[in-house]
Amino acid sequence: MKRLVISAAMLLGLVPLSAAQAQDAPGRRILQRLDTNSDGAISKDEIMAARERMFKRLDRNGDGVIDEKEVETARQAIEDRAAAAEARVGNRWRRMDGNGDGKVTEDEFKASTPLFDLADRNGDGKLSADEIAAVRKIVAAHAH
Repeated sequence: MKRLVISAAMLLGLVPLSAAQAQDAPGRRILQRLDTNSDGAISKDEIMAARERMFKRLDRNGDGVIDEKEVETARQAIEDRAAAAEARVGNRWRRMDGNGDGKVTEDEFKASTPLFDLADRNGDGKLSADEIAAVRKIVAAHAH
């Protein structure tokens, strides 16, 4: 959700891109997403193309304008994603709380490795290149 909000704000011209911002992880993701010619920079043409894509996504009925209903639909989608993310965080926290005392100790936190456990298909305690590739594929599919 945060990525969507940042991307939307940037595309709407509310967030300036600076060299410092491009160095952080979210900045790199934005750069990768918007740098369509892979030259390591975002040109004004790339921003304009991204803004056009954003407009088309917001203009749900394709009538060439973004009306109040479409803004409300976008706002509701953002709220729904935020609520789902909040629920996932809560569920993960409860699963890490091994003894059910309502607190997650450092040991409980370190012992919780669901992504590793999911990726380790053969249960050998190691991740092979094939297992890592399979997880990356799953994560990439869910990121879009």
